[in-house]
Amino acid sequence: MRQSAIQDFWSAHPCGDNVFGPPDGDGQKDYEAFFTRYDMAKYQLESHIPGCLERLDIAGRRVLEIGLGQGSEAEQLIRRGGVWTGVDLTEEAVKRTGTRLALRKLPHEGIQQASVLDLPFPDASFDVVFSHGVLHHVPDILGAQREIRRVLKPDGELVVMLYARWSLNYLVAIGLVRRAALLAGYPLMRLGLFGGRRSLIGSHVENARCLGLLRYLRMENFIHRNTDGPHNPFSRVYDLRRVERDFPLFEVRRSEKRFMHAPPLPVHGMIGERALGWHLWVQMVPKA
Repeated sequence: MRQSAIQDFWSAHPCGDNVFGPPDGDGQKDYEAFFTRYDMAKYQLESHIPGCLERLDIAGRRVLEIGLGQGSEAEQLIRRGGVWTGVDLTEEAVKRTGTRLALRKLPHEGIQQASVLDLPFPDASFDVVFSHGVLHHVPDILGAQREIRRVLKPDGELVVMLYARWSLNYLVAIGLVRRAALLAGYPLMRLGLFGGRRSLIGSHVENARCLGLLRYLRMENFIHRNTDGPHNPFSRVYDLRRVERDFPLFEVRRSEKRFMHAPPLPVHGMIGERALGWHLWVQMVPKA
C-alpha cells in the first residue's frame, strides 16, 4: 500500500466530514460555526475523549500531535497547557486546524504538512507524542514508530488511540453483521434490484466485484473498508500483543478501551466499553 493512496483518500475525505459534514463556506464565520458544531457533535458521540486527555500530564511540556483531523484535540491539548506542534499528511487538515487555532487565538509552536515516516524535527524534540485514530492507518508502522522514537525525548511518552481488535465493532458488527449483509445483498445488487453504486452497500458490492466476493469478505481485506468508509485504503486493529509487536521500541505502561460503537448495532452509550470498546488508548514510554 502506497502512502500516496492514503494521502489521496484523507485529502478527499477529511476526518469527520462523512459524519458531521464539511464547513458551509470559506469565511471566518463559516469556519467558526463549523468548529463549534463539529466539536459539539464529536464530543457528544465520543464523550470519553476530554476525560482521557485530562488525565495526561502535558502542562508545560512540548507535545507533537500526529494527524490533526479538524483540530479538536489540538485545541484540547493547548487549552490544557501543552506546548503544541502538529503535523498531518494532508494539506486540508493542516489548513483547517491552522484556521481553528488562528480564529481562537490559541498559541502553538508550529503546524505543517508532513509524514510520520519523515518527521521534520531534530532528535529528542518532544516530551509527548500524541496521535488519536491515525497510526492504525499507516502500513509502515515499524518505520513510523522509529521516527516517533527518534523525535521523542528518552523520558518522553507516546499516547495513541488505535482501533481495538477485541471489540464489539470488530468481532460482531464488522466480522459478522456487515459481512452477512453483503453476502445476502450481493446477488440482489448485482441484479440491480435495490440501491446503487453510490450507496454504502453499493460501494461494498463494487469493491467485492473488483476483488472477488469471497476474497473481499476475508477479514484481512474487509477491515480496510469498514472502519472509515468503503473507500478507505488501509486500516489495522490492535490488541496489546499486536501493539508490542508493532511498537518494539516502546514499553506499554497503561491501556484502556473506551467508546461502545458497533454500527449498525444500536449499542452507543451502553455498558461494556471497558471490555468491548472500539477505541484502545495506549500510553507507552521509550525502551532504554
